[in-house]
Amino acid sequence: MTALTLSTRTATSGPVIELTGDLDHDSAPQVRAALPHLDLRPGQHLIVDLDALTFCDSSGITVLIAARNYAHQRGAGIALAAVPDRVRRVFRIVGLDEVFATYPTAHEAVAARIPPV
Repeated sequence: MTALTLSTRTATSGPVIELTGDLDHDSAPQVRAALPHLDLRPGQHLIVDLDALTFCDSSGITVLIAARNYAHQRGAGIALAAVPDRVRRVFRIVGLDEVFATYPTAHEAVAARIPPV
């Protein structure tokens, strides 16, 4: 088990959340608690950078869906960046590859035009 580290930064497109370590039952509440503190405005997009994510269980998937709902409630888009292959496989199995826009890097996600819902 690798403890989750969450950091945020502001990009030109909106907030970026960088997750490092395991996104699981123990750490998902940390991510959920960070959502209301993001300065996310209509027309922006939230980027969740998963480049350093080592593990994601069903609780992690649930909190990513909560982040999506949070973004959409604010009239913003959301994208996942740098999804590791081991996590991408799980997303594909549960259908999240159809729900989230994904980009190879956070930089590419920031540069993209991600429409709000």
